[in-house]
Amino acid sequence: MFVKMKTKTTYYSISTSMMLGILLLLVFTKTASAQQTKALASLDSSEIIIGQQVKLKLSIQYRVDNGKQIRIIWPQIEDTLRKEIEVVNKGKIDTIIDKNDPYLFTQSRILTITSFDSGYWAIPPFKFLAGDTNGIFTDPLLMQVSSIEVDTTQTIKDIKAPFEDTYTWLDWLKDNMNVIWIALGALIVLIILIYIFKYILKVKPPMVIVEAPMIPAHIIAFEKLEKLKSENLWQEGKLKLYHSKLTDIIREYIENRFKIQAQEQTTEEILFGFRNISIDEESRTKLKQTLILADLVKFAKEQPLPNENERSLAFSYDFINGTKREEDEENNKKISRD
Repeated sequence: MFVKMKTKTTYYSISTSMMLGILLLLVFTKTASAQQTKALASLDSSEIIIGQQVKLKLSIQYRVDNGKQIRIIWPQIEDTLRKEIEVVNKGKIDTIIDKNDPYLFTQSRILTITSFDSGYWAIPPFKFLAGDTNGIFTDPLLMQVSSIEVDTTQTIKDIKAPFEDTYTWLDWLKDNMNVIWIALGALIVLIILIYIFKYILKVKPPMVIVEAPMIPAHIIAFEKLEKLKSENLWQEGKLKLYHSKLTDIIREYIENRFKIQAQEQTTEEILFGFRNISIDEESRTKLKQTLILADLVKFAKEQPLPNENERSLAFSYDFINGTKREEDEENNKKISRD
């Protein structure tokens, strides 16, 4: 019975010792981590005259071991550190890595401060938040602001009279060069305008332009078809050239007659363009057959029979005759009579 009591007491003693050891280790680790993170504040001068500016440097130094990131939260800087000390400029935060220790980082920031109240003013500590710490504070600073001393034993003196200085026309030119250049520029522009209105834009009698009467589209097409017919191209075996010229004449007629950009369109696009144009079905069919045969000759090396070549020319005549405008025909008759 006595042996069992002793064993249980020994077990509890060992467990308590282990827990205390772990707790001490955690406290030591956290203390060591906190010791490695330091916040500093310093003035480049602790004594200034009223209105004089001074640099206040804030920095925090910390370690980053095993790639573990530490979040640093800087203190919020307002426009005043206290009512007697104003912040003129807030510099940006710079981060520096120690060249001898790549895990040691330092963040710093420089504030420009001033004061317009004489006296001794304490700058309170700045609080940084780093990692899981409760806060790291800088030491407080003391700044002395002195007023400008006035020697009351000296008598009041008059303001010094202005220096006498000679002012020549060269000085006037130097002071008014901008005005002189503007005046010269305006004079040059005026001369140019006078020349333009006098010699270039002078009134000329209006030119009388006699416009030649417009030749109807079908007359132009018939003349070109007659010329093509006389060249005997397909009879000489020049089938591709013959059908190319034939379709060019038809495309030009379509552009002049129907205002369709047929010269830049394919056969399918031309036929699609006639979907809303009122022409008889026979003319539409002859146009389609002529254009399709020409495409086969030009792109598929088709060898049409002689009667097919003649039929394409006849279909072209028929298409133009079937779609020409009556008013163009009447105008053409008037031109012939005149």
